[in-house]
Amino acid sequence: MTATACRTPVVLPLAARRCYATEPVTPAESSQQPAPTTATPPPPVSTPTTTTTTTTTTTTTANTTPSTASDPTHYRIKSSLILSRPPLLTREETPFESAFYLYQKRLNERLTAPFRREFYFKKDTAGDLDFRIKLKERRGVPAKDIGRYNPRGRTAWNDEVLVGSTTSDPDVVREKLLADAVVTVSEDGEPLAPEERVPVERPMPRRSEADEKADVRRLDRAMDRTLYLVVKRGQGDDAVWEFPTGLVPTDEALHETAARVLTESAGPNMNTWIVGRVPVAHHVVKPVLSEDGASVVRRGEKIFFLKGRIMAGQADLTGNKHGLTDFKWLTKEELQGVLAEDYYHSIRGMFDLR
Repeated sequence: MTATACRTPVVLPLAARRCYATEPVTPAESSQQPAPTTATPPPPVSTPTTTTTTTTTTTTTANTTPSTASDPTHYRIKSSLILSRPPLLTREETPFESAFYLYQKRLNERLTAPFRREFYFKKDTAGDLDFRIKLKERRGVPAKDIGRYNPRGRTAWNDEVLVGSTTSDPDVVREKLLADAVVTVSEDGEPLAPEERVPVERPMPRRSEADEKADVRRLDRAMDRTLYLVVKRGQGDDAVWEFPTGLVPTDEALHETAARVLTESAGPNMNTWIVGRVPVAHHVVKPVLSEDGASVVRRGEKIFFLKGRIMAGQADLTGNKHGLTDFKWLTKEELQGVLAEDYYHSIRGMFDLR
């Protein structure tokens, strides 16, 4: 049996750390020895003088290497919050979608059982008389928003909308529904004159006063789109539009800095929520070095963007700590016109679809 010892003393250099095998031991010798024999480690190997010289030379060369733009000490770390207001309305239908929905309504009228008004209106009541008057105006079609189409007639198969027809236009459908909602019969069962009819309450328009005035500071504009808060730093030709941004100290995380900077920039009168603690985008500004590359003229920036939502309130720049002079709520298309090209290029992939 051969005993092998593999012990590396701490004093040995890296080049001398090897395992050495002992000489074979016979059974007789093994019985006479109280403990197994271990190999004596070799003496430390001295480091050649040439190695020391080479190491010294390499270290000296590294100390004289010019500064590069990739040095992490040449950058400042910043955190920025992309605060957005989600859409308040559904988007407008495309012409194809409107035509498709109208086709589905007409197909449904063809496949359903005939409408029985006796189930909903008691005979000869005001509601029954009002329904019969409006049913006659629609040529016997119970549905109110499918146009002049008879699902039980000989041309029921022709249920598609022709190109250029306004039957499926949302504005036309809305006006038909509003006109049908007006009561034309009094409680006594007598027809009401047009001037005696009570108009129904119309829905609010999709475009608000802020849209008409092009007020980009209000949150009730572009209600079917996502709006993003941008602030203006500086004045005159040196002014820059950006998202609320600030330096990250050593005792704060990115999301903590983003929340603090938002309060310092746009005030505390907003109910906001930071979606997560992980950045969704980043932007790098290269440092400016001297001509020989030995010193840094201006440090670069690495900006990490986090995502947030506003649920109530409004931005207020009064007394802000970052020298901000203006703010806007803009769509992603409008952002492209005010943000710097490289700045927008870094974050363009994280915007919502609408």
